[in-house]
Amino acid sequence: MSTRKVVIAGGPSTGKTSVVHGIEKAGFKCFHEISREITLQAREEGIEQLFLTDPLLFSQRILEGRKSQFIASESLTDPLVFFDRGLPDVVAYLDCFGTEYPKTFSEICDAHPYDTIFLLPPWKEIHTSDNERYENYEEALQIHDCLEKAYQSFGYTIIEVPKVSVDERVAFIIEELKLN
Repeated sequence: MSTRKVVIAGGPSTGKTSVVHGIEKAGFKCFHEISREITLQAREEGIEQLFLTDPLLFSQRILEGRKSQFIASESLTDPLVFFDRGLPDVVAYLDCFGTEYPKTFSEICDAHPYDTIFLLPPWKEIHTSDNERYENYEEALQIHDCLEKAYQSFGYTIIEVPKVSVDERVAFIIEELKLN
């Protein structure tokens, strides 16, 4: 029996990280978002906002990091493993901001399939911006649409997570996985 790979996707300020932490607290293995780490590494290299300065390089680093997470999950024996964002998120963001990218980006997404995709919708009441998250709410709505299109373009059926408490979202996700 192989490990089911489950993506928790969503634009900025959708509650993704809180949900992933809740899933982890419930005892499941989770691979965490790496974009903040890459942004901070770039700052140490003297690049304030790598995504804005060189979106393709930023995206390449994200793609490589998420691919490494995917490969690491292959050796797990857990029945479920969760990812805070998946490989198609990279393509979604590039498409959303009109940045061209090599065909290999899509090929990597195709070659590393996930089993289940949960998408958290934009939620104005919890939206915030900070030094690593600079998108406003209107951009968050646009990113959501791009995420949905990207995952669908790779053949995924998306399960939308309702706007309820973190505990209720975690319970919803676990229950959906039992049904599918």
